[in-house]
Amino acid sequence: MTNGSPPVRVALFTGGIDRHYATGLCKTLATAGVHVDVICNSEMSSDEGLRSMQNLALQTIYPISRANSNKFEKVLAFIAVYLRFIVYAVTTRNEVFHILWNYKFPVFDRTLLLLFYKLLGKRVVFTAHNINAAERDGSDSLLNRLSLRFQYRNVDNIFVHTEKMKEQLIHIFGVREQHVTVIPFGTYDMVPQTSLTPSEAKQRLGLKGSEKAVLFFGRIAPYKGLDLLVDAFLRVASKDASYRLIIAGEPMKDAGSQWRDLRNLIERSTVRKQVIQQTRYIPDDEIEVFFKAADVLALPYTGIFQSGVLFMSYSFGLPVIATDVGSFGSDIVQGETGFVCRAADSEDLARTIETYFSSGLYKTLDGRRGQIKDFIRESHSWTDAGSKTVDLYTMFRRGRAVA
Repeated sequence: MTNGSPPVRVALFTGGIDRHYATGLCKTLATAGVHVDVICNSEMSSDEGLRSMQNLALQTIYPISRANSNKFEKVLAFIAVYLRFIVYAVTTRNEVFHILWNYKFPVFDRTLLLLFYKLLGKRVVFTAHNINAAERDGSDSLLNRLSLRFQYRNVDNIFVHTEKMKEQLIHIFGVREQHVTVIPFGTYDMVPQTSLTPSEAKQRLGLKGSEKAVLFFGRIAPYKGLDLLVDAFLRVASKDASYRLIIAGEPMKDAGSQWRDLRNLIERSTVRKQVIQQTRYIPDDEIEVFFKAADVLALPYTGIFQSGVLFMSYSFGLPVIATDVGSFGSDIVQGETGFVCRAADSEDLARTIETYFSSGLYKTLDGRRGQIKDFIRESHSWTDAGSKTVDLYTMFRRGRAVA
């Protein structure tokens, strides 16, 4: 932005989810001089660090779901959110609407709500964290694809995190190349880190220093391949009693039956005492313990473009074993920041786990953690992602086409 010009004004719609990514982005934008209205839930708006920042205004619009709410109460709450969207859009002076995630009714969000924003003269930017999440989850439909196509072809610009994602937008959804901008996935440095050491973290989870801990972290969903990891772990742990598997995260609704089957499988196995199960929501102040207690993070996903959990792991200096899907192959430096194995192949995953624990990366892990942190700061910094985002906002103000 040129000196003396008023700041670009942006509304950042967070969808009420993934507070870590939204926090990193809005802090970066505000520091760069962009005025940002963060459309968020009460959990994010209570963050004192955000509330005290210049150029940031926290707008609490999304509710936090109550476990005891019935379906009628939930629908009323969703409708109330959409009414707040409409009132906000009509009354705000913000010229750019940046949607990080759609809300509860994707078809409505992608079509009628988008048209409403455009009729008000707003420039709409959308961050496509997944090009077609329904396809990944096995719930794709003609209506889903048509509404996605409408959204992708009617927003002013789409942010993606990889060249593969850009290619899919162009070739499958017919988006013009100049309307897609590739920005790096900003490093997850918003999770609190203290002076807690890996050995102290292991003790908190009841682990010994000599035990080999594999971590599965995050919400449990079918596409994340936890069944493959459990099968692989049973293979390696039956031969080596020093292996430990940490499962930390909350099962999603569509993974309920899968998780029950896996839990029963673990309990019937001879290695059940080698599995630590923390299947619940993990608050921010506990995340550090799991990543510092582990010796490696496992991402056995069957389909995804990119995962924030990988970057969170790197921010703790923790190597990653991941399947060769999406951009994992390019995000992992073989033998330096982790290892890649074949997708949907638990036998190869088991071999890769054994390869990692016999590698120099594991044997010198204490000395390599700092190098992994430096690697992710350089390759996926919020500074770089924020700079490209601000450049796009500024071009909208000048009325220029996106190059």
